[in-house]
Amino acid sequence: MTEPALPTREQALALLHEWIQNPNLRKHCRAVEAAMRHHARRLGADEERWGLAGLIHDFDWERHPDAARHPVEGVKVLRGLGWPEDICQAVLGHATHTGVPRETPMAQMLYACDELCGFLVACALITPHKSLDEVEVAGVRKKMKRADFARNVSREDIVSGATGLGVELDSHIAATLDALRGIRDELGL
Repeated sequence: MTEPALPTREQALALLHEWIQNPNLRKHCRAVEAAMRHHARRLGADEERWGLAGLIHDFDWERHPDAARHPVEGVKVLRGLGWPEDICQAVLGHATHTGVPRETPMAQMLYACDELCGFLVACALITPHKSLDEVEVAGVRKKMKRADFARNVSREDIVSGATGLGVELDSHIAATLDALRGIRDELGL
C-alpha cells in the first residue's frame, strides 16, 4: 500500500480557514507550525510534514471544543481527506486525554510545542510593547510558577513535553521562542 500524498500547505490553510474563524486560534496554529518547522530544520527532519502537523493540529477546535470530540472528530475528517497516518497520529497525541501514545519525534515535538506556544504568546502580550523580542526565558520560567497567569495553559504539558524530547526546558523554551520571533509580524507580536 502506498503512502498518501502529503497535502500542500495551501490545502491545509484552506481547511484551517474553513473550520476556524477566530483570528487568535488561527495565529496559534501558525505559531505551532512555525515552531514545528524550526525544530524539524534543527533536527534534520521533514520540515513540510512537521509544519503541516503543527498547522492543522487544532483545526477542529471551534466545532469540537471539548475533550470528548477534539481532536478525535477532526482526525476522522483528516483521514477522510487522505491525510497521512503519521500526521493523524501526531494530532491525536497532542491531546493527552486521547491516550494516543506519541511514538514519533514529530508527535513528541507537536505535544512539546502546543502549550508552550500559547504560553509564549501570553508572555509577549503582557510586555510593554506586546513583543516577543521582550520575552526572556527566565521571565517565562517565573511566569510558569504563577497560577493566575495564563491559567488555561498546562504547565505540566510544557514540562513533560521537554522531558519527553530529552531536552532541558530552558533550551526548548529558547528554541521555540526563536521560532515564534521568525513570524512575529504575522502574529502581531
